[in-house]
Amino acid sequence: MHSNNHRAYRSYCSPGPGETSYQVVLEQSDLYITSATDLSTLALDRLQQVRGQVLAYTQVNPDFLPSLYPVPDDPRAPDIVRKMVRAGELFQVGPMAAVAGAIAQDIAGCLAARSPEVIVENGGDIYIYSRRSRTIGLLPHPDQDMSLGMVITSNGFPCAVCSSSATVGHSLSLGHGDLVAVKAQSGAVADAAATAFCNLIRDKKSLSGLRRKADGLMGREISGLLAQKGEDMVVMGDMELVAL
Repeated sequence: MHSNNHRAYRSYCSPGPGETSYQVVLEQSDLYITSATDLSTLALDRLQQVRGQVLAYTQVNPDFLPSLYPVPDDPRAPDIVRKMVRAGELFQVGPMAAVAGAIAQDIAGCLAARSPEVIVENGGDIYIYSRRSRTIGLLPHPDQDMSLGMVITSNGFPCAVCSSSATVGHSLSLGHGDLVAVKAQSGAVADAAATAFCNLIRDKKSLSGLRRKADGLMGREISGLLAQKGEDMVVMGDMELVAL
């Protein structure tokens, strides 16, 4: 379990009317979930299942866990592993770059059968089912207040919003971006994309290279992208931003 310092942004989260929020923790997985009722037992059971599938696969395939590059698809692998492998291949990163987003989507899908409103946040990677508009806060600097949000209207769900940063959080980033946030229908794809795009950011000029790379995937695999380096920002696709 990570210290609460890593999760200070959760203090900005508040459930809507008729909703409740709760934490589900299992070893390195630390989920913050919002749903109509407390489904923490169901969420924990599913989390144990899906983590078990990934861990069992990594024990049989020791190269899977540490790889920073795509690995071959394995038709015999569990569904969640194949989603991670495909996302890694798409963005030329290792499959574990997609694990948090893939797990968030899996848990959200499991809970959606019991609650029409479900938000699963897994270390800054989010998957949402909702019948109403939602605003997701974006935090490029950990020592500043959250001032920018992304609005997703009711017809935009289910979807994932995953983020990567070289300056916020504990995830590995090979770049220097303050924040990359990616919106997509697939949690694994959004997570892998956020990692890959953040790896590309070295300086202000590299934002234009990122824009070119994202352009070919916009509308097919990902629906929106925000990338920030210092005072410079790139916003592409279906991204409605608001001041908080």
